[in-house]
Amino acid sequence: MENARLLAYRKLSDLALAAKARAGDAGALHTLIERHGPRVNRLASQLLGDFEDARDAAQESLVKLCTRIRQFRGDAQFVTWLHRLVVNTCRDVHARKRARSTDPLALEDEPAGDESDPTRMAMIGDLRRDLVDGLSKLSADQRAVVVLRDALDLSYEEVARRARMPVGTAKSYVHRGRARLRVRLEEHSHA
Repeated sequence: MENARLLAYRKLSDLALAAKARAGDAGALHTLIERHGPRVNRLASQLLGDFEDARDAAQESLVKLCTRIRQFRGDAQFVTWLHRLVVNTCRDVHARKRARSTDPLALEDEPAGDESDPTRMAMIGDLRRDLVDGLSKLSADQRAVVVLRDALDLSYEEVARRARMPVGTAKSYVHRGRARLRVRLEEHSHA
């Protein structure tokens, strides 16, 4: 009976699940977390770069989802509301980290896996570290819009809407963020 109910929940839209979760239905809330947990993890990772911070922010975001679901009015898409919650949580985590003013741990090399060209995999790993390092040097707003535009491939209008800024500002932030990343990556490629 319970499994059939959970299977039925998986067929419901986010809005229907959110309405049930707002009414106190734990199964609907569980389904929302199960459905959107991977997206929350990816977004936190893209915004923060640091694995531990991203994991903490993702977990904190899912806790906030549970405690703040009653605040979701259904005026916007659920994913938009959730995205905003994750972005704000990542900003909070980043601000707390800066307040502690500790030096970040060095990124560890990732294992090459089953790839056949170890030189290529090392270059990709170096590029990934340089990119994460470059993103970490951007302001939180610049980092967010660059990730939304380039990693998630959203339109400028969608980026502006999610970042709650005018389209022109979003375009400017993306342009400046890309320019700073380009300089950073060129510096590392010549080193």
